[in-house]
Amino acid sequence: MRHAGLALAFVSSCCFAFSGPMAKYLIAAGLAPIEAVWTRMAGAGLLLVAVLAVVRPRALRIPRSRLPFVGLYAIMAVAGVQALYFAAITRLPVGIALLLEFMAPVMVVAWVRVVRRIRLARAAYVGAVVAVVGLGIVVEAWQGLRLDALGLLLGLLAGACCAGYFLMNDSFGDEIDPLGLIAWGMTGAAVVLVPLARPWDIPWEAFTVSATPGDGPGLPVLAAYLWMVLVATVVAYILGVNAVRRLSAAVGATVASLEVIGGAIVAWALLGEQLGVFQVVGGLIVLLGALLAQTATASRTVTEGRTTAAAGTRPEAASDLGPDQEPGLEPGLEVVPDPGAGTVSARG
Repeated sequence: MRHAGLALAFVSSCCFAFSGPMAKYLIAAGLAPIEAVWTRMAGAGLLLVAVLAVVRPRALRIPRSRLPFVGLYAIMAVAGVQALYFAAITRLPVGIALLLEFMAPVMVVAWVRVVRRIRLARAAYVGAVVAVVGLGIVVEAWQGLRLDALGLLLGLLAGACCAGYFLMNDSFGDEIDPLGLIAWGMTGAAVVLVPLARPWDIPWEAFTVSATPGDGPGLPVLAAYLWMVLVATVVAYILGVNAVRRLSAAVGATVASLEVIGGAIVAWALLGEQLGVFQVVGGLIVLLGALLAQTATASRTVTEGRTTAAAGTRPEAASDLGPDQEPGLEPGLEVVPDPGAGTVSARG
């Protein structure tokens, strides 16, 4: 199950990596960045709601007690990340804003340790920090660095919302169908972003032409939009949510940092953008951080197997807990035997 989670996280990052390059076709055709974001959220949300209403209507049913959670998910985990990031880049270089947003892995492990009072394996902490350092090198954070207090605040808030995305995906339980959460989350985000995107002013005729961003090949804008909606949004979100539920928020957030590397590679291959030595070196460091983070789940799986065997737990009883789950424990924890009581305990 751990390997399945890692595979889902990796493929999700690869799908998300197409969002920026595909959005550039819409921007080249005349849409503002926030307008491209709005059409992405609205198109993906409406598509998912329509499909689920036909093939799986129960997925769209949200218990009344969970409506505030879904509303917060739409506002913070989806719309907040987008709106705050675009607000940040009006005051900061894009690379700095992107780095602040992808401080999310560090924020996640800090939240899990301080607020949830759960001690993760050391690899989870080290992997998150290494991934952020690698991202700093990829975006060449030292280029054009300037201090703008409001811009830094907006970028950090975008990172906090991004961290909230991973933490909420890790905690919504079985009362909400993941597909329904994604569908209503993106639809709600589109509603929240209406005052900023002003869809009535979007040049809709742009979707009928072809565009050529930079040195890339020309593509019909509608084709780029459909790829962005179907692959870089619907498929990416579905795989990402399911990956976090298998790995934990801390590990999932760190592995998701590969999205930035994937985006740089797609932009290099498709749009002819430069991929310099800093992008290559930084990308390898991010990959190292992701590998370190996933060893947290590896060590947990091995130790769990030993302690389960020592306690004589029935396999069928363990399976009742769900994949990669144990009472009172979170994926990525260091699980150590308690020699005094003959049970297992999570340190911290």
